[in-house]
Amino acid sequence: MTVITTFKEKKREKQIKYERSVLKDLSIKTLKERVQHYFGSSRITSSFVMHAGVEEACYDVALEAYLLGAKFSKFGYYGEDIDEVKKRCYKEEKHLIDTLFNFLLYWGNGEEGTMSESLYYLCEQYIHVWWLDGYQKGERRHKLRLH
Repeated sequence: MTVITTFKEKKREKQIKYERSVLKDLSIKTLKERVQHYFGSSRITSSFVMHAGVEEACYDVALEAYLLGAKFSKFGYYGEDIDEVKKRCYKEEKHLIDTLFNFLLYWGNGEEGTMSESLYYLCEQYIHVWWLDGYQKGERRHKLRLH
């Protein structure tokens, strides 16, 4: 007897395999350094980023942005401009930014309400850096035919 699988299952398996291979290039040290750089040095966020749950949420969103950039890097490899690629994943990137921003507002101590615009820009920059890092690593993997 043979095992019947659907195309959705095969596609999901292939996606998981690709994500695992892309994440091998990432280090926990880099994650921690970037959280400290973007949120630990700011007066607005330094008080509550030290909590383990908030820091881990920053890691989760960073990984999602990294994987999103790696996923869309195939379009850059095939000749599309990086700005056009960013337009393709605008909704997903915006969702990640909003998720992180709302999470930080929820766990904040009230001071960031008045400074919410600058906090939003911090979140936007944080997500953009991770997306760009994933994009560059994914594009490199395509060039080396490791996809």
